[in-house]
Amino acid sequence: MPVGAAQAEKTFFWVSHGSPADPVWTYFLDGAKQWGEDTGNNVNTSFHSGDVPSHQEAIRAAIASGADGIVTSSPDPGSLVEVAKEANDAGIPIINMNTPDPSASFDAYVGGDLVVYGRSWAQYLVDNDLVKEGDFVWMPVEVPGATYGVQEEEGIASVFEPMNITWEVTDATLDQGEIITRMTDYMTANGDKIDAIIGLGDLVTGSVRRVFDQVGVKAGDIPVVGWGNSLDTTQSVLAGYVNAAQWQDPQATSYVALSLAAMAASGIPPGFDIITGALYEKDTAQVYDDVLSGN
Repeated sequence: MPVGAAQAEKTFFWVSHGSPADPVWTYFLDGAKQWGEDTGNNVNTSFHSGDVPSHQEAIRAAIASGADGIVTSSPDPGSLVEVAKEANDAGIPIINMNTPDPSASFDAYVGGDLVVYGRSWAQYLVDNDLVKEGDFVWMPVEVPGATYGVQEEEGIASVFEPMNITWEVTDATLDQGEIITRMTDYMTANGDKIDAIIGLGDLVTGSVRRVFDQVGVKAGDIPVVGWGNSLDTTQSVLAGYVNAAQWQDPQATSYVALSLAAMAASGIPPGFDIITGALYEKDTAQVYDDVLSGN
């Protein structure tokens, strides 16, 4: 009997707050699809582009259908507390991925520690003498108020506030063209006061090179750190536009999260979280560029 045959009738739901147009989420999706192929289980996937009610409804629909397990990111802090409890009450494993929310009763979390990521970005800038006391840091983000940016900013603040380093978080949206336009406009108006940039999301960090080229900023003139789960960013690190970027293991995150859900569905509770990710610079960027290129 094939390995996956005994589980062929099981159905899992994979629910993302991301956008299907976000290239990074295509890698998360690839991991979910690969897991389904490898195990013979059914994986129903959906994207909700930051729409919290739609995200909540997708989880409730999974519960109502009698899903064997649910894997979900968290769109906003506290937004899935009720639906996570509903899954618990129904006896359906619910695994949190990508964006943690300790306030919800998930069975486990797989992904990065976003507060630690934020702290590491800020500390990288400080430790490498790229910012100093009294400097100003610009932080574009795709969805202001979303879990990922809120937790990253919390970590950043723990480093910057004692040094009197100020910052501004600006709304870049989830549309790539609009992101470039808004970031270009901000740099045109505020370029003289920007001492460093932290990209709080993959789309904004991946857009830095195009924005710099449009406003006439040379690679390396303004230090940049942030997310690094896209070819745009790995190439930007290799070319010197981004100093250091965060890898989150997107494919592995989905694959492992679904594996934990399946394990829990078989009666083995996980009882632990799995933290992923690594901060890379130019010397190791090619490793991640090869992964994202399928090499």
